[in-house]
Amino acid sequence: MKSHAKMEDFNASTPYISPYSVEWALPGTDAEAEKRAVAVVHELLSLTLWRKMSILKLEHFRREFGLPEGTVRMLLRHPCLFYMSNRYKIHTVVLREGYEGSELKEKDPVVLAKDRLGELMQEGLHEYNQRRQAVNFEKKRRGGEVEVKKEKEVEDEEAARLDSAEKREERRRFYKVLFGDGNQ
Repeated sequence: MKSHAKMEDFNASTPYISPYSVEWALPGTDAEAEKRAVAVVHELLSLTLWRKMSILKLEHFRREFGLPEGTVRMLLRHPCLFYMSNRYKIHTVVLREGYEGSELKEKDPVVLAKDRLGELMQEGLHEYNQRRQAVNFEKKRRGGEVEVKKEKEVEDEEAARLDSAEKREERRRFYKVLFGDGNQ
């Protein structure tokens, strides 16, 4: 809650400066410059499909957007708005309000299409693997590496398994009676 209080203080201390206004070019206080930079990054991230961006990409356009030298430090000072990730050694800034948990709140149609394409590819891969497994099994069967059991053999194995399970249960009850404390 400490960071939330800091954010409230930050919002109350200076007026909101639109990232689209021309006034940002005019020299002002550090708080105003930071507020404008936060607004620019916020707007930029809200325009992206996944509401996140690599820090390298953000730093690349630092001069064009009028962002300060310490953009990363500035983003770290606003944890209520931005989340900094270092997953797979790729530094990324994420707009917190764009996500609910790990899911994107409002998915763009392009994101939905990409997700659906990924699902279809997974289904296709699963079907391909099943077909390959069946083909390989058939090759092994033809080559004599795998012996196909007849129904009678399968039934006999099932009966033997059930019979041994019954024997185990009987043995367990016997030992319980034999070694039990007798108060049961």
